[in-house]
Amino acid sequence: MAMQVTRIGGRRVLFVMATDHEYGPCLAERFVPLITGVGPVEAAIGTTQGLAGMAELPDLVVSIGSAGSRRLPLGSIWQVASVSWRDMDATRIGVPKGVTPFSDHPAEMALTMPLDWPVARLSTGADIVGGSDYDGIDADMVDMETFAVLRACQRFGVPVMGLRGVSDGPGELEALGGLTAMLGVLDERLAVAVDRLG
Repeated sequence: MAMQVTRIGGRRVLFVMATDHEYGPCLAERFVPLITGVGPVEAAIGTTQGLAGMAELPDLVVSIGSAGSRRLPLGSIWQVASVSWRDMDATRIGVPKGVTPFSDHPAEMALTMPLDWPVARLSTGADIVGGSDYDGIDADMVDMETFAVLRACQRFGVPVMGLRGVSDGPGELEALGGLTAMLGVLDERLAVAVDRLG
């Protein structure tokens, strides 16, 4: 499946997803995404490679898919207000947690928010979060890709928005089924949000 830029409301939009497990029939009627793979490293590599290979850059990149949350209802869809990278910890050398040493960006960065839609703060990391792990995370939702997608897009000067649906969070997450059970519902509800982009 080769990615395609989708024209929405006069804009050229590239949708970025971690895996085709999140790419259900409703979303498939609306766009063909760039699939990067799971986690910050794969997302950064995949997004960079995708943008570098384009003859014309998109007007907007949408990081879209599922997220975990212990604060927000299962099945709810959120526009990402800001994203941070929870893995980055250089506090031993006096750098605040979440700040990348010698970088030119803060720990938490705002995303483009073109929709009149509920917003939530997001934390990206390389771990699947569950149970008491949420206690140490200063954000409403967690994912594994959006911060990396944003950093890659910043190198190309392309704005990024995030759309995430809550697939898991309450209780302890012990198996893959806990992540995938809600994906059909999220497919339908994310599609409604995508339609609002027009």
